[in-house]
Amino acid sequence: MIKSLDELLELKGNKMKLAVVACQDEDVLGAVVESAEMGISDPILIGSKQETFDLAEKLGLDISTFRFIESSSLEEAAETGVRLVSAGEADYLMKGLVDTSILLKAVLNKEWGLRTDSLLSHVMVYEIGTYHKLLYLTDGGMNLYPDVEEKAKIIDNASAVARAMGNEKIKVAVLAAKEKVNPKMQATVDAAELERLGKEGRFGDDVIVEGPMALDLALSKEAVQVKRFPGEVAGDADILLVPNIEMGNGIGKAITYLAGGKSAGIIMGAKVPVVLVSRADDKETKLYSIALGNMIAKYSREMAK
Repeated sequence: MIKSLDELLELKGNKMKLAVVACQDEDVLGAVVESAEMGISDPILIGSKQETFDLAEKLGLDISTFRFIESSSLEEAAETGVRLVSAGEADYLMKGLVDTSILLKAVLNKEWGLRTDSLLSHVMVYEIGTYHKLLYLTDGGMNLYPDVEEKAKIIDNASAVARAMGNEKIKVAVLAAKEKVNPKMQATVDAAELERLGKEGRFGDDVIVEGPMALDLALSKEAVQVKRFPGEVAGDADILLVPNIEMGNGIGKAITYLAGGKSAGIIMGAKVPVVLVSRADDKETKLYSIALGNMIAKYSREMAK
């Protein structure tokens, strides 16, 4: 089981082909080149050749050995990246200097896109000095106010990430503001239903889902003892399922800016993982995210055999 994000960078062999859409971004290009030098990914650069090579020269980066595909627009770059995956020429995607909406429109194209029966959702993996293991947060980046069926698919996506990271038993805390079901608080109603589905085996024998649960109970064994809260997940959660994008975004930003957490971000639910992090995230976060996407792509290929 992967216990730290740095361990992702130490995994060598079977590197996957990464299609980088609109690669002309300083942090993205730097992370991509470093990932190639470390033997983590095999990049295919898509974008403005002039801008990219000028940027590489400015940063002192050697991209001469990478495959490069010129594109005249962001829409063309996104389509090219998705078509490479559809044709089997790339194993996963990364968002560069392109709007998320443009990239996802290409991913969801009915003719040549990467649609599945699942729901696209964002998963952030955090390493925090004050928590005893990696923490998976979903979904603070894509789905606004998911209903219970959508939340079930979000759990599926996050569980797939946790499995790829080697987790044999996955504990999901369904977050709300309180632990008792209140019909006036939809998050608590949904949480109880998701827990019921989990007990019926909806998410697999390796996934335990419990809720509703406040954040302190999900993460703090001391809070669990004080409140005498029962269950297997409380105080030891792997996945935090948030009720809406505001809570997910807030928790994630707090981990990054107040707790100094390291992170990696990925979109799940398409045929391949899509590396997607905030424009404000640094090169280290982008490098971790590339490595995470590589591991998931490799794991998915092995499971498909």
